[in-house]
Amino acid sequence: MSLPQFKRILLKLSGEVLMGDQPFGIDTDYVAKLAEEVKAAKETGLEICLVIGGGNIFRGMAGAAKGMDRAQADYMGMLATVMNALAMQSALEKIGVETRVQSAVQMDQVCEPVIRRRAERHMEKGRIVIFAAGVGAPYFTTDSGAALRAAEMRCDALFKGTSVDGVYNADPKKDPTATRYETVGFDKVLADNLRVMDASAVALCRDNDIPIVVFSIRERGNLARVLAGEGTQTVVGNVAAA
Repeated sequence: MSLPQFKRILLKLSGEVLMGDQPFGIDTDYVAKLAEEVKAAKETGLEICLVIGGGNIFRGMAGAAKGMDRAQADYMGMLATVMNALAMQSALEKIGVETRVQSAVQMDQVCEPVIRRRAERHMEKGRIVIFAAGVGAPYFTTDSGAALRAAEMRCDALFKGTSVDGVYNADPKKDPTATRYETVGFDKVLADNLRVMDASAVALCRDNDIPIVVFSIRERGNLARVLAGEGTQTVVGNVAAA
């Protein structure tokens, strides 16, 4: 499926992607490969900002399920996203890509605070901006953080890189008969609970008319192919399913 030409996108990566084949943590070799993918996308002329989850280190909802205070657990999850952002920044700058990390939880020694105009200026100068710590408040996921930053930065689309190649009508890992959508409407995603992103993130993208492009980031070179309209993906937008 051919995608329109975008000037600015937000790329959302799940924290689990940074594990590579490890059971947890950060696989630096795999992060280096992801950085090459992001660099290749940037070299097409795109302005790119990134949001990375923290599930490879700590997931707030999982901590809460085990008896931790939910707000406390979510703050721990935010700190995990900062660690991932710094790891990606290091990998990108090793290959010559200028990068800035902005955190919604202020920590001046390691990164900038989230300042929209400063982030816009960084991207205008050709830098990649990595937004960390979600929205800076508990009870929101990094999906919501990604949707918020995509709207705030006036991105043309939100690209979600996951371990599956699009949106299915059932979990393809559990149901071999699951079928993939080429396009699907925001309202159907919410009504059928298709779990593209959490409901608040989907609604925010819907209300700001920001399409969500879901694709597999684990396949080498797939981000560039999707941007060129050659890869496999699902486009979620303000349209009925095709």
